[in-house]
Amino acid sequence: MAEAWRTQEELNTARDTIERTLESYKRPAAFGLGLATVGPSGATLDTYFPRANAGGNFLPAAVLADVTGYRSGTTSIRLDEATFARAITMLTPAEACTDLPHPNLWGWQLIQKLRTAPRLGGTRHVVAVFLEDLTDPIVDTSDAFFRLHLLSQRQVLPHGVGLDGLFAKLVTNVWTSHGPFEPDDYAARAVELELTGMRPVVHAVDKFPRMVDYVIPSGVRIADASRVRLGAHLAEGTVVMHEGFCNFNAGTLGAAMVEGRISAGVVVGNDSDLGGGASIMGTLSGGGKEIISVGAGCLIGANAGIGISLGDRCTVEAGLYLTAGSIVRLPDGTTAKARDLSGRSDLVFRRNSTSGAIEALAREGSGGWTGLNAALHH
Repeated sequence: MAEAWRTQEELNTARDTIERTLESYKRPAAFGLGLATVGPSGATLDTYFPRANAGGNFLPAAVLADVTGYRSGTTSIRLDEATFARAITMLTPAEACTDLPHPNLWGWQLIQKLRTAPRLGGTRHVVAVFLEDLTDPIVDTSDAFFRLHLLSQRQVLPHGVGLDGLFAKLVTNVWTSHGPFEPDDYAARAVELELTGMRPVVHAVDKFPRMVDYVIPSGVRIADASRVRLGAHLAEGTVVMHEGFCNFNAGTLGAAMVEGRISAGVVVGNDSDLGGGASIMGTLSGGGKEIISVGAGCLIGANAGIGISLGDRCTVEAGLYLTAGSIVRLPDGTTAKARDLSGRSDLVFRRNSTSGAIEALAREGSGGWTGLNAALHH
């Protein structure tokens, strides 16, 4: 290989040169190199990916394919010490490039430092994950963590990668300030830590860790780190206050104020505000598949909730819980179920303080009520 790749053109040439040597090679839809923790039982507890890639960065993908023998498919491959060292050596010439940073090389070098660090309650090994298609089934725990990293590193949007069967691929860990431990092993390891003066702090006993222990997205504020799970997608400008919550495969698409709950599967648009205690129904609890979304410029008042999607510039009055089956009085005097209004823009939902009826009003300046879409009632 060349001693140095100084420009993007040289990086592309190096990529093409490697790919030509890989017979039957197919570029993956996504890939990453991670550091897996394996507990005493042999179960993989977690896998940390400093850099997850989707739809690009095919030079490091080609390097990993060369050293591991990967050619196609969705799989995870464990790298021994010699194979990992060869991968870093092959990618090292990219350090000379001044056209752009090299997050993959940086991430691989970080893994090289971390993998030999002392670790109670588990051993560590390096693993490469390749996804031929983003919708392919999850193959193992490292693959599951890779997909959660794709979401939290903003490489894909919520619902942008297949997560069917995710829970079955994750194990329940004791998540601590010293990393994950198997529940049956934790008591003994905690004593060992105490004796060395390193008292562990338990964050959770769960299948999912806190996002911030693996990924800290740029331009966000999170007041209580325990309330954002790995796999959440928080866009630049998002603020999650102390009572806010964001689950995996859910999150924001722009600057948003989150003082309520973004359940699994829910997507919130730019410049929207979820008031304190507000709730948005997700797809997990009832096993539903419908994606609930909140458009741009919306306000869901304190202690309100929705079970339908909102279009842009909608308001839900504080304390009003609007389910799909709620009967709503429309501006023209007729009524409809709330599901018939799902996704409509420029509406204000409120409860009439005299009659108790739920009403939908046209938002001021929106041009007035134009009636229900006839296709909704077809």
